[in-house]
Amino acid sequence: MGSDARRRGRSAMIRPVRALADGRAAVVLVLAALLAAVAPPAWAAGTSTAAIPRPAQLEPDIQFWTRIYTQVTTQGGLLHDDRALDVVYEELKFPPGLSPQERSDRVDAARDKYRAILKKLGGDERGTLSDEERRVLALWPKDVTPAQLLEAAERVRFQLGQADRFKEGLIRSGAWEHHVERTLKEMGLPPELSALPHVESSFNPRAYSKVGAAGMWQFMPSTGRRWLRIDNVVDERLDPYKSTIAAAQFLQLNYSILGTWPLALTAYNHGAGGLRRAKELMGTDDIVTIVRGYQSRSFGFASRNFYVSFLAALEVDRNYQKYFGPIERAPRDDSRPFRLPDYVPIAALERVFSTDRDTLKSLNLSLMDPVLRGDRFVPRGFELRVPPTAGEPTKLLAKLAGHERFNEQKRDPVHRVRRGETLAQIARRHSTTTQALLVLNGLASAKAVKAGMTLKLPGTAPAAPAAPSRPLVPAEPTGTDAYVVKSGDSLSDIAKRVGLTEKDLMALNGIKDRNYIFEGQRLRVTKAAPVAVVASANAPAAAEPLSPDDRPEENLKAAAETAKAKPQPVSKEQATETSPALVPGVQSAAAADPTDYSVVNGTAIVQGNETLGHFADWLQVGASTLRSLNGMKPGTALALGRRIKLDLSKVGAAAFEEKRTAWHRQLQDEFFDRYRITAQERYRIKPGESLWQLTQRTSVPVWLLRQYNPETNFENWRIGTEIVLPRVEAVGPPAKTGDARAP
Repeated sequence: MGSDARRRGRSAMIRPVRALADGRAAVVLVLAALLAAVAPPAWAAGTSTAAIPRPAQLEPDIQFWTRIYTQVTTQGGLLHDDRALDVVYEELKFPPGLSPQERSDRVDAARDKYRAILKKLGGDERGTLSDEERRVLALWPKDVTPAQLLEAAERVRFQLGQADRFKEGLIRSGAWEHHVERTLKEMGLPPELSALPHVESSFNPRAYSKVGAAGMWQFMPSTGRRWLRIDNVVDERLDPYKSTIAAAQFLQLNYSILGTWPLALTAYNHGAGGLRRAKELMGTDDIVTIVRGYQSRSFGFASRNFYVSFLAALEVDRNYQKYFGPIERAPRDDSRPFRLPDYVPIAALERVFSTDRDTLKSLNLSLMDPVLRGDRFVPRGFELRVPPTAGEPTKLLAKLAGHERFNEQKRDPVHRVRRGETLAQIARRHSTTTQALLVLNGLASAKAVKAGMTLKLPGTAPAAPAAPSRPLVPAEPTGTDAYVVKSGDSLSDIAKRVGLTEKDLMALNGIKDRNYIFEGQRLRVTKAAPVAVVASANAPAAAEPLSPDDRPEENLKAAAETAKAKPQPVSKEQATETSPALVPGVQSAAAADPTDYSVVNGTAIVQGNETLGHFADWLQVGASTLRSLNGMKPGTALALGRRIKLDLSKVGAAAFEEKRTAWHRQLQDEFFDRYRITAQERYRIKPGESLWQLTQRTSVPVWLLRQYNPETNFENWRIGTEIVLPRVEAVGPPAKTGDARAP
């Protein structure tokens, strides 16, 4: 394509973006239809299918991300317009040794420079233009207006390069890509989805983000718990095998709700609920129309660019030799899984398999610190992965002595209080009394127990074999010495709650920036006996995945050293220079709950398990008031999916939504403490089958069934109605074992 043709294509793309800023969405649709006939360049051949389309209108965006992934390293980046991505003002290159602050200062200075130029070009009196000003003006179509240039002055954005990280991800992907591709094939999903980990984590199973997302697929705890075990014994987000299956289920859910893969992929970042609203407001499921025209406070740069960045990652992954030359990918992981029939101390597994703890950790990234320290057993049913040279696991495990195999898990020495839990419930769960808990934790009454508190538990754990000579990591703060960060917490709020200054709390925990704490983080809250800063194997870190093959044992041990790197949130440099950006390792899988809890024109849609009493409580009005407002007779139940009028005279819409969402979050948290989603299937309603009968037979609650079928009328379904039915299974033995989630 010649330069004039590229200029015409860029001009055609930029104009609808500007029209969008003025609210002239019709222009976008007309030009989108005209551009649909433009074919992508020859190098795109083979990356576009009917399932994963590559719209010609999005080519400038795809090429921008291809450049980011292949030409610009993390030692530089592009200053660009955040809407017209082919308008790139400058490529910045950082000299070696610059501090994060110095990098940030250079970015700010360059951004200010181009803002000033654009403001001059859009001003009433341009005067004589310098060579640099003429160059910037030439980046835009000839018919660009002064108003559009003034708008562009507010959209100058910096994107950190990713070429070096992408190349590292290509190397790493060799270990896991076979499992990803096989999982997608078995579940009937497009094979192109195997490129998504490049965008999420650069194929790093230890990747950890500043907001608490973890693993190769970057699940947040609340999202991952639907499909994965996540607790202080095992965090399956870090297991590249189990997390891949969970990600495929998440994508499958998004597709069943949204109906197209471009939207399902975008929902991986933005959430299916948000994309459903986008479809309704835009009146289409066309990805081009939505990313160009949908306006929402939460639908920012990252969401708009998620699909095009995926297409770019797919292009580079399929044609990596064109961009990077020959690359030797990591060997396929050939570790062998073996399901443990009993609870076993990790020290016993070291002895039986003639290996060390670091190697076991490197092959079983989901095992948490309490297991590695010997405070908890490797749980029964855990799929332990062992080196290929370890011998036959069944025969080796037969060597375990009787005192090395247990029917119960060690009792957890602490319990983190969840939303809605009472002290009586906690006491029953751990086979103790409320009085014992009050005395042990120095509490005056049960009312002092609040969500997020960590309570000490009475009793001792079963005797275990002697631990190795030293623990891998220091003990975490427990009981009243610790505070576990929950969603919505700020450092200042936590400091006030525990009676410390913000400065002291930061010093106790080695926090350099007050803005970077994450959900699930355990903070020390007493000044006594500070913990030394040492390497930890508790959570993932940015390190190479171990891909054992037929190598000497010393190579396995060397690779296992990478498991000991201390996990860190994304650096302040990345967070400031690229936020909100698409950077491997910082993209979080969005909330899996697609339910619409919003208030629209004073109304709300009734969701699963909600009653008129709930609405009355959230609105602080009487139920009779709501009945009258909605013309309901006494005793009439709310119909699932019905839109009802709200009385917002005492509680505003935002406060109502917050209360409502919190109630549903607690409901779902409690359910996924006891159940996991294992699969989904197409199901046809049988004669005489009611909603109540179906939920009782399958253990699938109404709210979960509705999440998988948001368009289904459950109050008036017919024989043969087809729905998507999630399959769930209980995840553990009775809570009295002290490990309610253990298999």
